[in-house]
Amino acid sequence: MSKILKVGVVGVGGIAHTHMPGWEKSDLAEVVAGSDVSEEILAKWGKENNVSNLSTRMEDLINDPDIDIIDVCTPSAYHAPISIAALKAGKHVICEKPLAPTPEEVRAMIAARDESGKYLMTAQHMRFHELSQSFKREIDNGQLGHIYHGRAWWLRRAAYPTRASFWMKKHSGGGPCIDIGVHVLDLALWLMGNPKPVTVSGISRTQLADKPGMFSSWGGGPVPAEHDVEDFAAGFVRFENGATMIVETSWILHHQAPDDGRQIWLYGEDGGIVYNDAMIYKTNYATKQLYNTKLELTSDPIKPHARECMEFARAISEGLPSPVPAEQSLQVMQILDGIYRSTALGAEIRLD
Repeated sequence: MSKILKVGVVGVGGIAHTHMPGWEKSDLAEVVAGSDVSEEILAKWGKENNVSNLSTRMEDLINDPDIDIIDVCTPSAYHAPISIAALKAGKHVICEKPLAPTPEEVRAMIAARDESGKYLMTAQHMRFHELSQSFKREIDNGQLGHIYHGRAWWLRRAAYPTRASFWMKKHSGGGPCIDIGVHVLDLALWLMGNPKPVTVSGISRTQLADKPGMFSSWGGGPVPAEHDVEDFAAGFVRFENGATMIVETSWILHHQAPDDGRQIWLYGEDGGIVYNDAMIYKTNYATKQLYNTKLELTSDPIKPHARECMEFARAISEGLPSPVPAEQSLQVMQILDGIYRSTALGAEIRLD
């Protein structure tokens, strides 16, 4: 019988709530402790989840010899120091996206992982959706052939986040580029087989957030005047294998946004896909026929945020590779950081 892995959650007030069903459903792990800077939030979470080992000091969880996994659910700017400390203490780490706001921090996390010999995984939940899994199987089976171009965007309308942990750079590291751009970019790269990015030309700007009367449909309140992150970002990426990609992201674009505005289009030599429509498009040149195929999906009763936690525990227990390798998250952050660097320089930049 496999060991039951003991989990400590750091940062329980937000995204951690979506992780809990996965830990609860896993036969290989259980949450035994939680930490948060807010005593009130921590006490409420502990009561809701029947967890009594609670501390406002994350160090208490990191240094607890009975804890095997640290689940990092804090704002982005704190991911790297918490994860590195946990790895150095001999813990496995699953960390919310982005793994860290800068490539340098991600590299430091990878170094700590390698030194510790423990697991490090980014919680990129969109990979675990049944649609993502189905498309990945089709692409790996050669349905698209060589993928030479992609488009990935997440464009929201009047949906500015309500918490300062998103719109203050000292907490988040950036705006929608890092908050939601990281999701569609990671998924697109994964579906493409994670080609190596070599150059980025990008722009990030605050275009609408400062307009008088600008509001967020999330609660109907005004966009906070104290914000210091972009509300729009876009980039053009070149890859070592010759492929290219366009990525776009915004919280408050004037845009029709069905399905929350998420889309990925990939174009290969033998076919193409439109993600949210679950469609594959192919052509028979000999017969001059066009084929449109809709994927038939098997519904997964377990939501992606929960599934990622279960798969992380399984990887540790069975000695499998990390479900989301940190090296792939490094590629993502090189591109997103490249958009910011390109904006500052006003030119295309080459990635390290």
